[in-house]
Amino acid sequence: MSLNKSDFENRKILVMGAGKSGIAAVKLLDKAGAVPVLYDENKELDKNALIEKLGDASCDIYAGELPADVKSSCHLLVMSPGIPVDTDFVDDFKKDDRTVIGEIELAYQFAKGRLIGITGTNGKTTTTALTGKIAEDYYGKSFVVGNIGNPYTVEAFNTTDDDITVAEISSFQLETAVDFHPDVTAILNITPDHLNRHHTMENYVACKESITKNQTGDDVCVLNYEDQYLKDFAPKCPARVIWFSSKTKLDEGLYLDGDDICYARNGSVERLMNVHDMKLLGVHNYENVMAAIAMTDAAGIPMDSIIKSVKEFTAVEHRIEYVATVDDVDYYNDSKGTNPDAAIKGIQAMNRQTVLIGGGYDKQNAYDEWIEAFDGKVEWLILIGQTKGKIDECAKAHGFNNTILLDTFEEAVNKARELAKPGMAVLLSPACASWGMFPNYEVRGKEFKRMVREFK
Repeated sequence: MSLNKSDFENRKILVMGAGKSGIAAVKLLDKAGAVPVLYDENKELDKNALIEKLGDASCDIYAGELPADVKSSCHLLVMSPGIPVDTDFVDDFKKDDRTVIGEIELAYQFAKGRLIGITGTNGKTTTTALTGKIAEDYYGKSFVVGNIGNPYTVEAFNTTDDDITVAEISSFQLETAVDFHPDVTAILNITPDHLNRHHTMENYVACKESITKNQTGDDVCVLNYEDQYLKDFAPKCPARVIWFSSKTKLDEGLYLDGDDICYARNGSVERLMNVHDMKLLGVHNYENVMAAIAMTDAAGIPMDSIIKSVKEFTAVEHRIEYVATVDDVDYYNDSKGTNPDAAIKGIQAMNRQTVLIGGGYDKQNAYDEWIEAFDGKVEWLILIGQTKGKIDECAKAHGFNNTILLDTFEEAVNKARELAKPGMAVLLSPACASWGMFPNYEVRGKEFKRMVREFK
């Protein structure tokens, strides 16, 4: 079913989850003339702190248990992305034919202008930030929203018909999309992740592909030619497909030819730029750049403006981010490497012997390919968190025995400093989520940077 403004005006809407996106959803609903109700299962919730965050927005707040009469009186449920949708609570809503949406869908109902939506297992944040910069440099402004840390609901009412919004969309957010319809999309890659949430790889793949479900032949979808899931999906994709590839010279699409990024179309090939003219490191980033070029070109931005922006763009915080050099050792913060495939990209970007810090929350991922990608570059692997034993066992099974298991993050960073010899690198690239030790990967990355800067 589709939604319209009448589904919100003067209707009681339940917002589940009192984090950043939940607060933003309540504020939007209040502005839209709805009657929001905020609910969080955490009974220890500080309601006074929440009221302060809500500012002028008014709503009833419930923590721990939600009274049955309140639940039954709500017309629609807005889910925060961190909350699983396969729960009895959500099923009760669906049984009564009431709609369940997420914060992204809610924002989409009220936003204006053109929309670029970006998903994939890895590279989303860098590609979204770069695409947003290209759009901002050309148009004077752009809105960069979604999983990148700025809720779409915060910006929805600020957009006009002339604006362009670039949204990073996670699989969690796609689970609750209804009408969400970007003009241009990209699926950068699909590798195993979040299987504790999606249960099967088939579910996860379908979730990623669903970013295109409302697109038509007038829209564009940018896909990675080297990803088999996406090759299989392309014939079913409702939008016009533009390919990019880091390994294959394409007859149509963007590809890497030596150190040059090329664009083949309509029988001719244009050499766009040399990768050494940009400030990003690694083949995975060249893929991100090609995707961003394809999307912004499809959105009508002139190529010379696109290339200028690409050359000026610097790495996103927490993604293979250079921190400092201490005692002739370079320290890199790749805290956003929260799964094995992302962490492989971190290792591949290193051009010297490396002390690697890994481990964290267990998302039921396998670590074999990560260990195999060490390729003689990893001198020591320091492990912490819930997964340290599992990764240690995997490393030894692949013949890598230089592992050290520690209890705290602080011990790990100090140990890395002790082990790293002049000319080497220390890389925080955990291949795991931060939960259990930190609230998110940003806090983990900032703590790493704080410690390294104190070394100086």
